[in-house]
Amino acid sequence: MIKRLARCIREYKWAALLSPLCMAGEVIMELLIPQVMAQLYDYGIALQDMNTVITRSIQLVLCALLSLCFGVASATFASKAATGFAKNLRHDMYHHVQNFSFSNIDKFSSSSIVTRLTSDVANLQMTFQMLIRMTIRCTMMLVLALVFALRLSVKLSTIYLQVMPVLVIALVCLVPMVFKIFDRGFKMLDKLNNVIQENVHGIRVVKSFVRERKEESKFTNISGDLEKSFSKAERILSLNSPLMMMCVYACMLSISWVGAQMVVASGNNPDLGLTTGQLSAMFTYTTQILMGLMNLSMVFVMMTMSRTPLRRCYEILEEQPDLVSPESAVTEVKDGSIDFENVSFRYSATAQHRALKEVDLHIPSGATVGILGGTGSSKTTLAQLIPRLYDVSEGTLKVGGVDVRNYDLEVLRDNVAMVLQKNVLFSGSIKENLRWGNANATDEELIHACKLACAHDFIESFPDGYDTHIEQGGTNVSGGQKQRLCIARALLKKPKILILDDSTSAVDTRTDALIRQAFRDEIPGTTKLIIAQRVSSVQDADMIIILDNGQISAVGTHDELMQSSSIYQEVFYSQQKGGLE
Repeated sequence: MIKRLARCIREYKWAALLSPLCMAGEVIMELLIPQVMAQLYDYGIALQDMNTVITRSIQLVLCALLSLCFGVASATFASKAATGFAKNLRHDMYHHVQNFSFSNIDKFSSSSIVTRLTSDVANLQMTFQMLIRMTIRCTMMLVLALVFALRLSVKLSTIYLQVMPVLVIALVCLVPMVFKIFDRGFKMLDKLNNVIQENVHGIRVVKSFVRERKEESKFTNISGDLEKSFSKAERILSLNSPLMMMCVYACMLSISWVGAQMVVASGNNPDLGLTTGQLSAMFTYTTQILMGLMNLSMVFVMMTMSRTPLRRCYEILEEQPDLVSPESAVTEVKDGSIDFENVSFRYSATAQHRALKEVDLHIPSGATVGILGGTGSSKTTLAQLIPRLYDVSEGTLKVGGVDVRNYDLEVLRDNVAMVLQKNVLFSGSIKENLRWGNANATDEELIHACKLACAHDFIESFPDGYDTHIEQGGTNVSGGQKQRLCIARALLKKPKILILDDSTSAVDTRTDALIRQAFRDEIPGTTKLIIAQRVSSVQDADMIIILDNGQISAVGTHDELMQSSSIYQEVFYSQQKGGLE
């Protein structure tokens, strides 16, 4: 898992290597300072030797300046490496998500993906920066300060060795207790983001039903649970700090007591005692050793907290797309013919219910096909199999005489344009949204597509025309205008197959008829699948398919179905005569 994420360092590996090297230089300079200070006191101030005082003072300044330079360089390299790592990790995750099939995305909620790309990566960035900087500093400070202390006095250094096991045991006991709490906490963070996303996205519905207080209560409850979860973990981890300080002060008192006796003893026999300068250096090393251990424990805590984000980011990177282009994939779609051969479909391998059941259907290229059926009859599911947004569970689906699983995915989807039930426009100008269908489309092509979709007139009524800015989600245009813009965008692809999934439900019947007439006159070679609720939207189609509970109930023209299909008759009369008769 760590090895996989470490690949994201890439071009920043030199910064990641130079940061600990510079930190090592800073630590060495800091450890030399107590030695120089001890010599300054013992051989300069105590003996009133000004040459020694000046020499050692210059050495102190040089050590401090070098320590500062190494520290600044280490922080700079660490910052560059950590931010670069986070940038690459976000890029890799986002790029990987773009290759997910619908079934892959169904495993992760949209709020969870957003959290993993933002909060989780930010946590890993902070941990990585501490890892390449503070971990080296703490470890080197701890080990080298202990070595220097042992050189000064083995007797006093044994005090550290008695205290350190206490701190290690405390960490070993505390850290496992917070693992599960952090796991629950990050899942709650997903739920919190989901609540915010739903509320902001559906704010008009919330206000129209006067549900502000209910939404506030939902947010408050989840936010409170999140606060309790992380507070509990922080309370457990906070025990580490007082325990650490207790050990620091215990060491200070012990060294003061034993060290004072050794300084006094040195008056009688210098070989058996300790000088005042050396005792001062021991106090400094005491602080460096125990503070190094404390900082190391903080790094350990950060690594504990990042364990869950690490796993969550790894899950995104290791999720394998269900739908991929095969080797030696077909790179040309011959025509817009569609063949369903005994096709059945389940949304998951473990699902018992089949959304589609044994569908056999042939649609010739260039035909106009209407698809009718009640809610839940799998009309959209049928359409989504054509551009291979899902793979069939059983049977074979062919486009242009070739199994869709043999096509290059990009080629197949570039030849199939879909206007979905939920029309989506992106923030930007109308031109920018339209050019999603064809990035190289000229202004004349944009206007022509918009005229076919009956969108040109209302676009021209805007002060800025085709340069009018569309707000996020298309909130500054009506539902019917949004649908027509999405139809125009799909037409710009010049696809061999055009699928309209209830995409004229928000336009009036006259506009709907004009759009269908334009399709017949302007794009006769394109196969058109029109999923609709209104019989008037499909009654002129070459073929009308009636779906019922995932199965084809009837196929025929309007006149044929009026004679043979009770479902079609019921829908027709209910819409034409209000169902009163």
